[in-house]
Amino acid sequence: MILPGVRKPTARLLSAALFIVAFAALATAPAGAFELKPFKDRLFAYPGTLESRDGGAYITVDYRELRDINKRDQVPERRVNRRYVDLAPKKYQSEQALQTAAGEIRFFVVGNPVNTRLVTVYVHGRGGDRSQGVNDFSFGGNFNRIKNLMVRNSGIYITPDGGDLGDMAAARIRLLLEAVFRQVPGARVVLACGSAGGAVCHSLAHVDQVAMRLAGIALLGSFGSDAFVGSAAYRNRVPVFIAHGGSDSVIPVQGVEAFYRTLRGTQGYPVRMVRFETGGHGTPIRMTDWRDMINWMLSARSG
Repeated sequence: MILPGVRKPTARLLSAALFIVAFAALATAPAGAFELKPFKDRLFAYPGTLESRDGGAYITVDYRELRDINKRDQVPERRVNRRYVDLAPKKYQSEQALQTAAGEIRFFVVGNPVNTRLVTVYVHGRGGDRSQGVNDFSFGGNFNRIKNLMVRNSGIYITPDGGDLGDMAAARIRLLLEAVFRQVPGARVVLACGSAGGAVCHSLAHVDQVAMRLAGIALLGSFGSDAFVGSAAYRNRVPVFIAHGGSDSVIPVQGVEAFYRTLRGTQGYPVRMVRFETGGHGTPIRMTDWRDMINWMLSARSG
């Protein structure tokens, strides 16, 4: 049995020691306040701040394509320079499938399920799939960094197929999360959604049993929603991190800034926004500092 109460997937699971089976046999540590330890912080730090507002809650980052893509990548937008990458997490990575009441969901999972304190879930945008979030060399090596941060900090990283990112896809991801919750009852979850994957973040924000477990929601080149105000995540004061390109032609930054201001207008609501000046639609996935973001979420959630 892969998970209690769930039928075994028909798809072959590509792991010698299955992630979820291992969870069933291992105790987990409570997810009290803690910080992720540094990993290649100098390479992945924001290159400079052009403007800071709201006591640092909103910053504009000095993004430059020639420096942050062409000089960072060995092959621009395809393969980052090797110094940005550490492939050690590969030995903790497996591809799996789970049958749910809403249909089968396939996903990659990375990490050692011993004393798990934190789970980070990344949902891709339209046209993507589960493999985007485990590509070590694309997007400036930023997915490799989150894999390393989870492996090195008693964490697990999961990147599922989002399909068409509609209601059924959100339902499958919700059921996957609920299965993980049962196996790691003490762990918090960071839910990060890129581009159109934000539909999944906004959908799950309305699910009480999900919202109670969230350390934070990250919208990376994605969109806001007026319906978030009043959602289960909103009532639980789940921290919201927004990263967006100032020149995004797919989802203009103005609408996202309005969403930030709406949350900011709620006294004390934990929200941050990072605007990458001149950045395009994919810039936040390449440039977001995962460690800085998650440590802020953990601090805000424990406060």
